[in-house]
Amino acid sequence: MEINEYLVKFFQVAKGIESVQLFPQTAELSSTEFRMLREICLEAEKGKNIISSELARRLGVTRSAVSQIVTKLERQKIVRRTASDTDRKIAYVQLSDEARAIFEEQCKQANIFIEKVVKDYGEEKMDQLMTMFSDLEKSFLKFKNTL
Repeated sequence: MEINEYLVKFFQVAKGIESVQLFPQTAELSSTEFRMLREICLEAEKGKNIISSELARRLGVTRSAVSQIVTKLERQKIVRRTASDTDRKIAYVQLSDEARAIFEEQCKQANIFIEKVVKDYGEEKMDQLMTMFSDLEKSFLKFKNTL
């Protein structure tokens, strides 16, 4: 396969995987919103809070995009901004009680979907694929700033 064909095939596969909807069309959260709630939950489980700039870094989006999502989710009473006790410039993003139930339901739906994929594809092949994806990611990161 020629180099350009690898590039085209890579983009086709990435777009195909990205287009998979892990949540039904009736889901209340987009994939990005779900990932945001996941990050907030991970910090809460550690007894910590998270700020918008850290959410932006983890999600790979701009702080402006995070701000827009947080504002939307605030209106829906899914998250709330809470001022820091020590620094008035800092606002933490926290889940509302209602959000935890929504998040857990969507986790359940996503896990059911992935379970079906793993069963169909095969656990051994999935493990190999995840190792190969990890190795590929390392190669991409190794050379990403060499252009």
